[in-house]
Amino acid sequence: MCLALPARVLAIDTAAESATVAIEQVKVEVSLALLENIQVGDYVLVHVGYALQKITEEEAEKTLDLFAAAGLTEKTA
Repeated sequence: MCLALPARVLAIDTAAESATVAIEQVKVEVSLALLENIQVGDYVLVHVGYALQKITEEEAEKTLDLFAAAGLTEKTA
């Protein structure tokens, strides 16, 4: 089973096809090679360093709430 985490795009490097994203309070670099038309502020699902799919903010919040309810993360404001 694979687990993808929702993350908000903070910055984009178009030359490198990568982005800085925030997963909860952690910032990481991920590849955008699999997606098109991603903008700062968008939410994406991240797995092993790749943004796999664009999602809505509501989907991201719902997923983070489920992770918190399962004790996998701490819900932050």
